[in-house]
Amino acid sequence: MIAQLNSDYIKTRPMKAITRLMSYAFFEGRPATTKGRWINPLVLSLLKSIANSKRQFRSVEKPIFILGIGRSGTTILGLVLSMHRDVGYLNEPKAIWHLIHPKEDVIGSYSQDEGLYQLTSEDANSDICHQAKQIFGAYLSSTFSRRLVDKYPELIFRVDFVKTLFPDARFLLLIRNGWDTCQSIASWSEQNGVYRNDETHDWWGINNRKWELLVEQLVYTDTDLQEVAAEVGNFDRHLDRAVVEWVVTMREGIRLLESTSECVYTVRFEELTSNPDEVLPKLCEFCDLHLDTTFLNYAKDTLHPVPSREHFDLHHSIAPIFHDTMTKLAYNT
Repeated sequence: MIAQLNSDYIKTRPMKAITRLMSYAFFEGRPATTKGRWINPLVLSLLKSIANSKRQFRSVEKPIFILGIGRSGTTILGLVLSMHRDVGYLNEPKAIWHLIHPKEDVIGSYSQDEGLYQLTSEDANSDICHQAKQIFGAYLSSTFSRRLVDKYPELIFRVDFVKTLFPDARFLLLIRNGWDTCQSIASWSEQNGVYRNDETHDWWGINNRKWELLVEQLVYTDTDLQEVAAEVGNFDRHLDRAVVEWVVTMREGIRLLESTSECVYTVRFEELTSNPDEVLPKLCEFCDLHLDTTFLNYAKDTLHPVPSREHFDLHHSIAPIFHDTMTKLAYNT
């Protein structure tokens, strides 16, 4: 489905379909496992020219970033928010973020050089701040949008970096039951992974780049995971790896809520899909978005409860911390 468009989306607000196509074609880039990656050099060239332009674009005020872990509802939330009359929506614009900070590419879609899962305020200098404001400002100007929504789950490990670029940023933290999220990740990787040019491209990056960086930079540095890090590093089953990613991501989310709760709003996938009438008005209030009837009606027509999946066998080394994390997030284990 190109740019996540379907007939209902197009009929609801036709101009939004044009905005989504512009986002898809000129700003987001094509990561590993997707088709049409030939366009990446053109997208990067355009973004570089924007970043270096002396033209002043629209000011980026209170940008909204959707955080969490993939397959937890971040995409559907982003798609729903994209229907808001004031919003310009970017779906994992990794080409933009790669240009802003080349070491952020943990997948390997644009670079096989050093990759960093975590970025802090110290990684943001004046040039980086200027480039970010130019590129996102140009996006708002070209799409005639007042507010930016950027869905990029991995930014959960880079909140201080993003806040340095945009001090008034708002963050939406998606949380979903670990049993369901992990099985969705495993299924996605098994179905969408490809072998191309003697390389494996799947959820875990090009030739396991993402997985290796996750273990090295997140698992080995977590005091509760260090003891099992060597064993975890040898995981090769998609489901076991998904459990590790869910644990380290949700634990980062918990820390984020404890330290910067004033700019972070928690959205539970189960509540979002079963009761959008209650969840979305509160979310809009937090983000300082006006209520929009068309947007709310589209959300009610689009969002539906998703049946829970069956539990699965957990690897013994990761089971205790998985259950502990589920409990801290108020899920039954």
